[in-house]
Amino acid sequence: MFLSHIKRWRLSVDGEPIITHSSHLLPVLFDGKPAMLKISRDEAERAGGALMQWWDGVGAARVYAHDSKAVLLERAMGRRSLLAMAMDGADDTATRIICSTVAKLHAPRQQPRPELIPLARWFRDLAPAAEVHGGILARCNLIAARLLAETGDPVVLHGDIHHSNILDFEQHGWLAIDPKGLIGERGFDYANIFVNEDLPTTGTPGRLRRQLGIVATEAGLEPKRLLQWIAAYSGLSAAWFLGDGSTELAESPLAAARIALAELQQG
Repeated sequence: MFLSHIKRWRLSVDGEPIITHSSHLLPVLFDGKPAMLKISRDEAERAGGALMQWWDGVGAARVYAHDSKAVLLERAMGRRSLLAMAMDGADDTATRIICSTVAKLHAPRQQPRPELIPLARWFRDLAPAAEVHGGILARCNLIAARLLAETGDPVVLHGDIHHSNILDFEQHGWLAIDPKGLIGERGFDYANIFVNEDLPTTGTPGRLRRQLGIVATEAGLEPKRLLQWIAAYSGLSAAWFLGDGSTELAESPLAAARIALAELQQG
């Protein structure tokens, strides 16, 4: 799996392989520097590799080498964790760091964009799930359809912004990894912050409203529009879990959807 790229890029193995549902990763050394070799197996991951190179180290980890199947990235060596921060009394600070990083990713670049996945295609699993399950998913799907029909001014999107995809790169600061390579309205990326099944406080009463104010202010977004994106993305996330038969895992995004929909009704 890794051998041809190890030889081509003259790498030294520096750890055990990490296998995910979409990628194979291997800690390596590149010219003596800690790096991560990532070989992707699906369209979104390959689009993400090209996007990492396009960002050129601004808001995202630096790319040392890249081809159609693999990307060689700077490896995060810092010990700080946004997830730990959010769980240890610094939730608001972690959110502001995420917003600052996302703003750098959304900033325009001079070079032509790589080929990216439109948000409408990314949402393709929501409508069928809404037909099957109805209820909350049906409401989320209606909101998503309206949002996606309004193209606006699309930007390059990370597509999977959460606390564990922005890492501590020490002197280089907080940088994003593992993008999906999407394009669409920028509110989508900020909505991702509210739907993180790894964060136990996601459904805590009052958290979404407080975080909504922080994100809307930091990102310059209209709160109601952001709530709509939160509902839409929560529905999509739940649809993915339900499609995989993971009913229990779907509960976290469904809880976020309920809160967002309730806030929209009150507003």
